Amino acid sequence: MIDFTMIWAVIIAFGVIMYVLMDGFDLGVGILYPFAPHEESRDLMMNSVAPVWDGNETWLVLGGAGLLGAFPLVYSVLLPALYLGVFLLLAGLIFRGVAFEFRFKASPASKGYWSAAFAIGSTVAALAQGIVVGAYIQGFETENFVYVGGAFDWLTPFTVLTGIGLVIGYALLGSTWLIMKTEGETQDWAYRLTPKLLAGVLGVFLVISFWTPLVDEFVRDRWFSNLFSIWLLPAGALACAWAIIRAVNRRSEGIPFVATMGLFIFTYLGLLASKWPYVVPPDYTLYDAASARESQLFLLIGVLFVIPVVLGYTAWTYWVFRGKVRAGEGYH
Repeated sequence: MIDFTMIWAVIIAFGVIMYVLMDGFDLGVGILYPFAPHEESRDLMMNSVAPVWDGNETWLVLGGAGLLGAFPLVYSVLLPALYLGVFLLLAGLIFRGVAFEFRFKASPASKGYWSAAFAIGSTVAALAQGIVVGAYIQGFETENFVYVGGAFDWLTPFTVLTGIGLVIGYALLGSTWLIMKTEGETQDWAYRLTPKLLAGVLGVFLVISFWTPLVDEFVRDRWFSNLFSIWLLPAGALACAWAIIRAVNRRSEGIPFVATMGLFIFTYLGLLASKWPYVVPPDYTLYDAASARESQLFLLIGVLFVIPVVLGYTAWTYWVFRGKVRAGEGYH
């Protein structure tokens, strides 16, 4: 018998990491926006992501809709637990999206306000995503498939640290994207910034690695009972970090971005391996949260058509807008 629950778990996991990688770099560009060398650099930064940013968010919609259809228990527990965090996430994305369009049309006097909205929206969205990840690692207080914790249980020192870590991580994705897409002074600035951001990411990564076993006994047991297999993933992340430093020192343009994506993928796989098979930790597994088999099959038929289309137009968009972004040129 086909295990539709496992198929849906793979689809949603794929959608989440695609969103993190695709939308992560343009959120990172927004996070770095206030620190750009000058206004021309800001124009280049925005033009580098303008053709693709809204398409990147397709993966968020796909992952969220799939989660609701295939694992409704996740919604019934996580949304009450994370109402404020999810609200901040969506508000940040809205501010970022509005600022994208309005900044290009704004007068010189009001352009700064939209630049600030772009930076603040990107930072808030990234911070909220990291806090949600930290709350997932901590787990949720539930009884009989109902969330019974407090409205602010998601806000702890641990979740704030994971939020800050993701902000720095997205900024690293953004800086390596700018290395690949820009040239001249903006690219030089991104080259100088990347090692500092990588050091920040690795510092937070180290603290979280020591802190997580103290927060979750299940993770502690999983890590230390599977030392060889589990620790291959952090080793892969460190190898990607070394590749980033080596590529930056050699002034490579594409490798830093690819290696940063590898760093995110290995970290994401480490999170999945640590919590598997719990989708609402610490009590409920994928199979506890799954919808009826008939519902999963019905949705799966549609998704199997949608995913190739999304992959196809995403690849086409990146191909059409490949190459460097230069002053005076752009999508708008």
